[in-house]
Amino acid sequence: MSRSSSTAAITKQATKGKVRPMRKVITYGTYDLLHRGHVRLLERAKALGDYLVVGVTADGFDKVRGKINVSQTLNERMRSVQELGIADEVIVEEYEGQKIDDIRRMGIDVFTVGSDWVGKFDYLREYCEVVYLDRTQGVSSTELRAESGHLRMGYVGKRVLVEKYLRESAFVNGVDPTCAMIDSDGSLAGCGLVEQVNDFDEIVGRCDAIYLASHPNQHYGQIKRALEAGKHVLCESPIASTREACQELQALARSKGLVLADAIKTAYSTAYHRLLLLAKSGHIGRVLSVRAVCTSLVDLGSEDISSVEGKWSSSKAWGPAALLPILQLLGTNYQSADFVRADLEGHAGFDAFGEIRLAFEDGYGEAVFGKAAKSEGSLVVSGTDGYIYVPAPWWKTDYFEVRKEDPSQNKRYFFQLDGEGIRNELVEFARAAERGGKCGLYIDDSVSAAIAGLLGQFDTSKDHIELSPIKLGSDTCGEGVAR
Repeated sequence: MSRSSSTAAITKQATKGKVRPMRKVITYGTYDLLHRGHVRLLERAKALGDYLVVGVTADGFDKVRGKINVSQTLNERMRSVQELGIADEVIVEEYEGQKIDDIRRMGIDVFTVGSDWVGKFDYLREYCEVVYLDRTQGVSSTELRAESGHLRMGYVGKRVLVEKYLRESAFVNGVDPTCAMIDSDGSLAGCGLVEQVNDFDEIVGRCDAIYLASHPNQHYGQIKRALEAGKHVLCESPIASTREACQELQALARSKGLVLADAIKTAYSTAYHRLLLLAKSGHIGRVLSVRAVCTSLVDLGSEDISSVEGKWSSSKAWGPAALLPILQLLGTNYQSADFVRADLEGHAGFDAFGEIRLAFEDGYGEAVFGKAAKSEGSLVVSGTDGYIYVPAPWWKTDYFEVRKEDPSQNKRYFFQLDGEGIRNELVEFARAAERGGKCGLYIDDSVSAAIAGLLGQFDTSKDHIELSPIKLGSDTCGEGVAR
């Protein structure tokens, strides 16, 4: 990646009749949406020496640093830097601590970076000279990204979920938290990010997009009102209480060029996404079965609870996450569905534990979920040439294993997990909204519709195995929605 192959081999340079060592300079950056500020900084970096090395941060390293909303790919960003003709060499920055390795390996004399990093890289003075350059005022990639995809966001529903999404929105350029409406379980006191309102129509009127974490029974009506008003919607799963209702809303969104997305954060975690890619690429042979368990001991009110109104049953709280890997790996064309459930004592129809067993033409899936029962929250994907194991809690893991018959072939995979996948989810949602379509979203409409349909059947089916009711015990604790 050198502008001149001969330049790299030069170790000395003749200047005014004297021989002096070549002065090598290195700098690093993302260089997303290359602008005049970048150009000016690179020109000034080159002026500090004779040979300029530019390190462009890899996509994975950007995510580790919290820059998850980079607009261009690594190849695009590297090509932009190369085409300027300022850098003598362009390299990739891939890991923490690489700057020291590069400085030593390449014989660097000067490290330079923008003045917004003053003091951050003083530790490199042990290895070379460190120079902080004033940045060009009035322009930045962050501002350019925000201008191109500015999305006023409203937040509705459960406080614990709304606060999570508000916190993670702060990491996403182009998403502007505007206002929020919280259910009766509390306020946003101390969150300090947005104004609280008490009217859903006000949320719709003030925002371009809405995150919905309201009770599932409210989803259909709220989504329809938002879509008809021309607003994008990111909704906690299930989107609706039946497959047909979900498909109706999806069709409405498509007709208006809007995004209706299922907010299952797990789909956007790096480890889970890589797991899917490995499984689908045949790494463990043909996938035969998927078993996903999601359980927690969650406070439903009190031991002598008199009402479950407004509470999320186990199927609504955990069912979507448990069904997700089954439907994404085995497909949505299942041949039969069997249901097992145990309701809360004294509250028939409010499930505290359940299972959905799906038979496919060439596979089997089992989703286990519960808010008043506890089990190992693992995910196991079984194939003809091995299996993938994800330990509890698999729905927000940064790690999984591929296990083979021969243990020497086993391999462990580790990935950075920031924001439980929510940051990545918000980035892709904002991008899809900007483009007016589903591009970039990790959950297909068919999967969202299948989740809605199966949970609707679970609620209404009379053909199921019914276990004895579960009585709340003193061990139940925590939030009302344990996602």
